[in-house]
Amino acid sequence: MNQAAKPADKQIIDRAELCLSIAQSAGRIALDGFRRRESEEIAMKGSQDFLTETDAAVEAHLKERLAEALPEDEFLGEETGGAVSGRSVWVVDPIDGTANFARGIPHFCISIAYVRDGITEIGAIYAPATKELWFARRGAGATCNDRPIHVAGTRSFSAACLELGWSNRRPQKDYLTVMNRLLDYGANVRRAASGALGLAYVADGRSDGYAELHMNAWDCLAGLLLVEEAGGRVSDLPADGLGQGGPVLAVVPALASEVSAATGIPLASLSNETDRARMSA
Repeated sequence: MNQAAKPADKQIIDRAELCLSIAQSAGRIALDGFRRRESEEIAMKGSQDFLTETDAAVEAHLKERLAEALPEDEFLGEETGGAVSGRSVWVVDPIDGTANFARGIPHFCISIAYVRDGITEIGAIYAPATKELWFARRGAGATCNDRPIHVAGTRSFSAACLELGWSNRRPQKDYLTVMNRLLDYGANVRRAASGALGLAYVADGRSDGYAELHMNAWDCLAGLLLVEEAGGRVSDLPADGLGQGGPVLAVVPALASEVSAATGIPLASLSNETDRARMSA
């Protein structure tokens, strides 16, 4: 970020340190499960929606560690759910990219976000197979393995690589329409089957944008904060609360307007003059 890091209160700093610790301990459980996945029970929650024993083990570990350290905080997980107010809540996807995980593809991650008063304050995405840990604290920038990261400086669609996620909550024709629009712009479009990692890759400059017409909060909150803190443009969070999903967009500033138009996903407004200056830099 070009702006100076904002001071954080002790509550946020302590939770940030805890977040980094539990992301890595959960990653060890996930990686162990990946190595012995042939003996795992794999269930289907729906069409192309996989569930493994490791999903449950990782979520149970995170829920237990957080309850021990912060019994007053709420918890919302992909597998066990949770009734939350949004005042002080952890939002967790234990394995994002479960279809990859189940088929032996090492493109999966753990996504952890901390939300206070409806605002995402902390986000971590850990890919245990590659030992990459992306982390952001609001106002303090974004890192990967403690290295500061920034979105790519791509300014032309002829050089752009975008990722388009897919969900069966929206008609297939909607995705094909968006994909065709992006291809008509001249962009390369890919899909790697982990929305959280797709967002982390935008923050890290590996992709120029990520869009999905429906994502759940546990899939996207950490990644959206990463992109925002890395200097990218993002969409607003779903208006109906943490329990509801919605469209998600994260993109480099120079291509933001066109990608927003192509996907039909509005961009969040820039909140202050500092943000506006940072985005135009």
